[in-house]
Amino acid sequence: MLFNQIIGQDHIKKHLQVSAKNGRIPHAQLFVGKEGSGTLPMAIAYAQFLLCNFSDAADICNLKCDKLQHPDLHFAFPVTANENVKKHPVSSLFLEDWRTFITTQPYGSLFNWLHHIGVENKQGIIGVDEAEDVVKKLKLKSYEGGFKVMIIWMAEKMNIAAANKLLKLIEEPPSKTVFLLITEHEEQIINTIKSRCQALHFPTLSEQDIANALVVNHQAEDKEAAKIAHQAEGNFNKALHLFYDNSSDLIFEEWFITWIRTAFKAKGNAAVVQQLVKWSEIIAKSGRETQKRFLEYCLQFFRQALLLNYKSTNLVFIETKSGFDLSKFAPFVHSGNILDIEQELNQAIYHIERNGNAKIILLDLSMKLTRFLHKKEVKV
Repeated sequence: MLFNQIIGQDHIKKHLQVSAKNGRIPHAQLFVGKEGSGTLPMAIAYAQFLLCNFSDAADICNLKCDKLQHPDLHFAFPVTANENVKKHPVSSLFLEDWRTFITTQPYGSLFNWLHHIGVENKQGIIGVDEAEDVVKKLKLKSYEGGFKVMIIWMAEKMNIAAANKLLKLIEEPPSKTVFLLITEHEEQIINTIKSRCQALHFPTLSEQDIANALVVNHQAEDKEAAKIAHQAEGNFNKALHLFYDNSSDLIFEEWFITWIRTAFKAKGNAAVVQQLVKWSEIIAKSGRETQKRFLEYCLQFFRQALLLNYKSTNLVFIETKSGFDLSKFAPFVHSGNILDIEQELNQAIYHIERNGNAKIILLDLSMKLTRFLHKKEVKV
């Protein structure tokens, strides 16, 4: 993957190329950016630049990198057991799937990756087996005599054992070894790892960059591309999702509407509370990654309702597909309850990530929502 294939982020491209040409190549870098901002494609392009720009056989080198088959380009990413890999899953056992995924979804999310390998109902991790595999690979000499690059995608998914195993290697790597750690949640990486990396923060993509990419690479009409770019919130993966397939958002919308209507009627009504129990059971049967994505969708829905309530209509982009009238719901989301709602949704995501009982978490969230929706705004 070449720098000119990456959407936007021109200042980061220039910084990486200029610093490399001047010999300023940190041995460990942390690429921090939200989903769809291009951290993974940028890391691959940077790795290809390091491996091939200083190579005597640049054409052959670029061909190997384009196929993600360069012997000095290594990857580590979250995995878990599936039908093909029953025990001790490590990235090297998923390389064919990984190459296909990068080819088809270079801006894809962790959820997309887990869905790609058929384990969307599980959570992927980077465990100690993976860390041992990384140590073994990087102890070997460079195959072509130049750099060795290790890209660790979703580095926040490293467990403590894996992080401690890699700590010494990241601090003092072998000669010409470069670590590129990629994360969406910098705060979830242990401080001893973060302190040994030079951080590079990626902004979200501009609407213009997303719209141009949809028109040029996906043959979208200008008007449709502009609309999707506005809805995507700087996330190109979301833009592609909106352009090609929004079926999961329709399911989320149905879950959300059922939830808030039931929660609104549940205050002081035991029969309706039983409906919330059933709703919680239904959502709890989906995978944890799906539950997290749904709760993030809920956060976005509440924020859009708040903006509409306070007449910031130019910032409202959500469009319901089931006939639900957002304007009638918006007055129930205001300064008196939005902070409580956001806090509880984020807490629910936190506990689901840590393998809490989803049914209990969702039911607790639902009972709190019944109070929040009836909370009055205090006028100043």
